[in-house]
Amino acid sequence: MGIGRRRWRIAAATVAASVSALLLGALTPAAADVDSSANGRDQVDHAMGSQIRKHEGDHSTSFTKQRALQPQGLNSDGVDAYATVPGIDVSGWQGNVDWAHWWNQGKRFAYVKATEGTSYKNPYFAQQYNGSYNVGMIRGAYHFARPDVSSGAAQANFFVDNGGGWSRDGKTLPGALDMEYNPYGATCYGKSKAQMAAWVKDFHDTYYSRTGRWPVIYTSTSWWNQCVGTAGDFSGTVPLWVARYASSVGELPYNWGYHTIWQYTSSPIDQNSFNGSYDRLQALATG
Repeated sequence: MGIGRRRWRIAAATVAASVSALLLGALTPAAADVDSSANGRDQVDHAMGSQIRKHEGDHSTSFTKQRALQPQGLNSDGVDAYATVPGIDVSGWQGNVDWAHWWNQGKRFAYVKATEGTSYKNPYFAQQYNGSYNVGMIRGAYHFARPDVSSGAAQANFFVDNGGGWSRDGKTLPGALDMEYNPYGATCYGKSKAQMAAWVKDFHDTYYSRTGRWPVIYTSTSWWNQCVGTAGDFSGTVPLWVARYASSVGELPYNWGYHTIWQYTSSPIDQNSFNGSYDRLQALATG
């Protein structure tokens, strides 16, 4: 009887340990999504558009049909001969990117996530940012905004200090500010429209003071209407990067008369179309 009880206790302990391990595994983020230097909620890498797709859904047509919408003709110099230029954006979710593959698919520019909030840094940034440049792409960095954790100025400085700067080399796009649904709670990060507009302006002005360039703003019309609305007008300085996973760009956020970049699908990777010819993309990079 004593041996039987010991065996029962050992078996019960084994089952309990297995259940605990399973629960812990379910609650722990994948290693590729975590930066060991980050703290608390800032640990998780939120890819550009991830929250927009979650809240609005991805209503894009199939990848094959979307490719048909984007001009793929290349001239003798290997650049897009039409009035749009194809590109992609990546974050830590993609890990090490095969840039030669995407170059051969006709992609000629890329945006790479550098930072989020004031603690997260993309652990794959160097491979992605330098790799896209080395294959021949015009590339830039982007910052995932966290208006709930610190000021716009603090995040602009963190961004510039960790890969989000700019240089007039003709191959570096101005840094982009990723404004989208709060992945941790209230849609507008607990801010009124006026407060959110002030936060964006704080980032906008600080980035300009550090780099001499105004940032690009990435957003969806629905989020901007809900969280900024008419409280802030950045159309006179900021190139608009609009997210809409459909067959057309649709309505734009307040007072922007046109978009500069359109993120039109997330399949099989976030794909974008620059609204202009290749020489205009070069002009955006050159400043």
